[in-house]
Amino acid sequence: MSKRHALGQHFLTSNQVAESIVDLAHITRRDTVLEVGTGKGILTSHLYGKAKRVISVEKDPVLYREAKMRFSGIHNLELEYGDAFEMDVDFTVLVSNLPYSESRNAIEWLVQRKFSHAVIMVQKEFVRKLFLKKGSDRRAVSVLAGYCLDMEQLLDVGKASFQPVPKVDSVVIGMKQKKKVPKELITAVNRLFSFKRKTVRNIARQFDIVIDSDKRLEDLSDGEIIDIAKKIV
Repeated sequence: MSKRHALGQHFLTSNQVAESIVDLAHITRRDTVLEVGTGKGILTSHLYGKAKRVISVEKDPVLYREAKMRFSGIHNLELEYGDAFEMDVDFTVLVSNLPYSESRNAIEWLVQRKFSHAVIMVQKEFVRKLFLKKGSDRRAVSVLAGYCLDMEQLLDVGKASFQPVPKVDSVVIGMKQKKKVPKELITAVNRLFSFKRKTVRNIARQFDIVIDSDKRLEDLSDGEIIDIAKKIV
């Protein structure tokens, strides 16, 4: 458990919150659901009764073995051991109580995939930055999410709903796919933000392209930043 705690994982213990997350996902009998992080199975136990197929992936070997024993014999539930963000999995709906440390990886992985919608729970501060459209706190992941996803905040979840109790509150967010982008473009956006203190003109010079603008990345729209990244690619 200490390894899982070090990764930023706090286990959801509120069955009411778990039911709410699954309800907000609007899962149908046509859906293949991907759950990232089986954990102790509190979400898993509500998923397989609603979906055509559930693929639940866990990277902690102890938790994976516990889940295999608990959920053995459920015909439409596939338990996988490993890192979901290194797997090529086809799904329509993503549902996850993400470890805080995996939030950025999850968004970067998700915007490369074809899917219908996602419902994930992340740290409240991460949500604040994810929804930013302007300002110095804006991040590359904010641009990628804003460009590729329609997002909304669905549910606030207090720290008392977890064990061990985290220092921060969480938020459940819903996402629908607008666009998907290749890995190369994600890398280019991240490279742009490594120079975010510079003007766009000076950033462009780093990549041997010419852009006549004294604006900074924080002043541009998601689409404008993506257009610059495309020139780099």
